[in-house]
Amino acid sequence: MILTSPTPIDLNIGAIRQQFPILGRAVKDRPLVYFDNAATTQKPQAVIDTISQYYGNYNANIHRGIHSLAEEATAAYEASRMAVKEFIGAALSEEVIFTRGTTEGINLVACTWGRANIAAGDEILISGMEHHSNIVPWQILCHEKNAILKVIPVLDNGELSMTDYHNLLSPKTKLVAVAQASNALGTVNPVKPMIKAAHQVGAVVLIDGAQSAVHLDIDVQDMDCDFFAFSGHKLYGPTGIGVLFGKKDILESMPVFQGGGEMIKEVTFERTTYNELPYKFEAGTPNIADAIALKTALEFLNDLGKDNIRKHEAALLKYATARLETIPGLTIVGKAREKVGLVSFIIKGVHPQDIGVLLDNQGIAVRTGHHCTQPLMARFGIAGTVRASFAVYNTFEEVDALIAGLWKALKMLS
Repeated sequence: MILTSPTPIDLNIGAIRQQFPILGRAVKDRPLVYFDNAATTQKPQAVIDTISQYYGNYNANIHRGIHSLAEEATAAYEASRMAVKEFIGAALSEEVIFTRGTTEGINLVACTWGRANIAAGDEILISGMEHHSNIVPWQILCHEKNAILKVIPVLDNGELSMTDYHNLLSPKTKLVAVAQASNALGTVNPVKPMIKAAHQVGAVVLIDGAQSAVHLDIDVQDMDCDFFAFSGHKLYGPTGIGVLFGKKDILESMPVFQGGGEMIKEVTFERTTYNELPYKFEAGTPNIADAIALKTALEFLNDLGKDNIRKHEAALLKYATARLETIPGLTIVGKAREKVGLVSFIIKGVHPQDIGVLLDNQGIAVRTGHHCTQPLMARFGIAGTVRASFAVYNTFEEVDALIAGLWKALKMLS
């Protein structure tokens, strides 16, 4: 098949692949083909080395020590915060809160801002394509406060109904929480105009950036979101580290999330004075090594250029979509006009898990199931899908291997 969207000439995919040790391994005696990048990306050697260097050279707790190791660790940790600030276009470094990931960031907002600002009868608006981590915390909050959770419908093509969104907005809407990109469909939502509309009714907006931060250019000031959460492990960084951005005035008005060391200025048995931002929300010893390595991951992305990466992933998506559509009985779920680099599909009469197992036997890693979006799967009347998601190190030859693997799997199941 002739490629209509070739990879940009300034990306050397072969050289990029050499930076990822795991891509050289075999699975079931076959070369690994890794298409589960929406769940977590693989890590370049530079990220692995950064973690090793921290533990091998300057492992120490941060902020409170005056010895050399503590000062080196603190400097590296705060340098990573500055790198995140630049990466997402935040105005101030104190607006960058380190968390364990997107899930913790969303829960932090629900447990602090939510409990302080949501009252009986208030409405929280989410979309029908949200990950469970952007559904359950708001359900818990609504149950606790006797508030109302409303849902923006998903159209047949996998896009949100903007007509319904605007109709759902009202003075009762206190929070809008929506994914910038769907982990199950790949749909990119028009969050900037959605934020503007929400602000016009006085609502605060949280954007789930778990799937968008690695693919799209993020500028939280231009977007004008009030909160933005993402995870390091989905953008070539380590697991266990993530970021919550919040506008400074909102963060300062929020109650604390957890009590302990670092988030305090002074403690007596009678009262506690809380620390300034961002430390107010970073109780206890943080995930220092992985926070530092997050900076290395961002440097990896910046060096390659997100625009170059997007072009490559878009070409892979176009190629994969065209080839998948030649397979009898296969239906692609989610055909939004704008998508990140993933494709979800079902094959008539075949359970997604069976396809996943048979592909794994050929060394091909895909994700199967409901992708933590059970309400979305119910919307389409299916139990789950097979999802292939792409990263900068994936190749067209690997897409060919996926297609060949599917034909082989179908033959075995027939």
